[in-house]
Amino acid sequence: MSAPSRNKLPLGELLVSKGIITDDQLRIALLEQRRSGIPLGKLMVSLGFASENVLREALSENLGQESVDLSRVIADVQTIRLVPKEMAKRLLVLPIGLNLATRRLTVAMANPNNLVALDQLRLQTKDQFEIETLLAAESDIVRAIDQYYGFELSIDGILREIETGEIDYASLANAEAEYSQPVVRLIDALLADAVTRGASDIHFEPEQSFVRIRYRIDGVLRQIRALHKTYWPAMVVRLKVLATMNIAETRAPQDGRISLTLSGRPLDFRVSAQPTTWGENIVLRILDRQKGLVPLEELGLTDENLDALRLMIARPEGIILVTGPTGSGKTTTLYSILNHINSVAVNIMTLEDPVEYPIPQIRQTSVNEVSKMDFANGIRSMMRQDPDVILIGEIRDKDTAEMAFRAAMTGHQVYSTLHTNSAIGALPRLLDIGVLPDILSGNMIGIVAQRLVRTLCTFCREEYSPDDFEKRLLQIDTSSNARIYRAVGCPKCEHQGYRGRMTVIEILKLDADLDELIARRATMREIREHALAKGFKPLAVDACRRVLEGRTTLDEIARVVDLTDRVG
Repeated sequence: MSAPSRNKLPLGELLVSKGIITDDQLRIALLEQRRSGIPLGKLMVSLGFASENVLREALSENLGQESVDLSRVIADVQTIRLVPKEMAKRLLVLPIGLNLATRRLTVAMANPNNLVALDQLRLQTKDQFEIETLLAAESDIVRAIDQYYGFELSIDGILREIETGEIDYASLANAEAEYSQPVVRLIDALLADAVTRGASDIHFEPEQSFVRIRYRIDGVLRQIRALHKTYWPAMVVRLKVLATMNIAETRAPQDGRISLTLSGRPLDFRVSAQPTTWGENIVLRILDRQKGLVPLEELGLTDENLDALRLMIARPEGIILVTGPTGSGKTTTLYSILNHINSVAVNIMTLEDPVEYPIPQIRQTSVNEVSKMDFANGIRSMMRQDPDVILIGEIRDKDTAEMAFRAAMTGHQVYSTLHTNSAIGALPRLLDIGVLPDILSGNMIGIVAQRLVRTLCTFCREEYSPDDFEKRLLQIDTSSNARIYRAVGCPKCEHQGYRGRMTVIEILKLDADLDELIARRATMREIREHALAKGFKPLAVDACRRVLEGRTTLDEIARVVDLTDRVG
């Protein structure tokens, strides 16, 4: 589809006609465009009026131009080599497919009407191919270019430059003037590399004679680099400058935040510096807004669990808790729920420590020790703001718990997190904090407990027949011919055997009988037996289902879920 049809409507009118934005939002965007000169599409995304995916689909329909979601595309290496990285970035194009039989080259473009770019592509490929264009989001193209052309070489080039004093002219030519300092480019290249590889955290760990750099990818730490210790002082200063920390303070812990645009999209890094024996240990948590907002239907829940969650969300007042250890995806689940119920008819307010993912139309507040805005005081203040839904980052103490339940008792829907190992374990934890049983019963809608497990790489997973012990763990007949998978490892998954993560979950929906058990301080055994009789399915059940579906392995679920009750 190399000759798209002419544009039928200006972008702003198109989005209004489709109900994606309002007339007021269009006026705001046009005023901002006159001031800044930024293209209207980019402004719509930066102002939070529309996502890039929505814009792409709307433009695709209006132009009669087929679109492509680059996150679901794996480009061929042979095709990538046809266009140099510098040209791909300058023209905002990504070659994604080559059919030698029909001599057709397929490229993703942010602007398929860019005839100059198409002419340069034909010149680059010596007019050997017919060029077919697909519409893609600009940030997706930049991210894909970084992914396929790689950051690893640029890191190696910068290190070689530092070690030998020889300038890596290829690396320097592609860098802006402000990146002329090798250490500046090294830090930026490491951050970009971590984002490209899907890391959630970056660890800079000084040892006696070297600095270890590790990424947490799919929940597991992986050593990426080991650099000489002489690099570290300059790297620390660069990281602290980016995070607006005090570079002179080296003996006390510090926290900061970095906001950058990498791979064509805005990213935030939460930075923590901790003094250790061999220097300051620095850990960066990567906050990717696009990953943080996952549609409720894409959390990977069973139909049964999804229906249960929707019924809980539909309750007008009460508390819904999401529990699990650090890094188990609690925030992602809560943000998915808030995004699901977010509308102009509902006033949603949050109190977080800190705000991780800004969401349009939701009033978000960070806990601030300086102004004495703790969770309890923050809830008191929010109650005077006429909220319908309140999100509390975490229930940590009696004061916060009491204020949360007071909000629920006065007709509000409240969401929060709690650190417990299971959904049922949240009940004695709340009693231990100091919430009275009479207040607890009747004001709880439900409790969600979850973990994240790595998903098998579909390119290299290996099928096998489980032994009798594994069949008992999975609670299937020992005489059955069931087949499950094990991890192997290949270049597609960086020889890990896994790519990506998914949620395993248990949902405890409170009913009148359960409220009565809580009010009379029933034992955990009684509560569990009642819940199981009403259809409650523990985490281990959902995890084993994932194994039988071929999505993960027994070794992986045993790493994060207690399976001891499965063999009694």
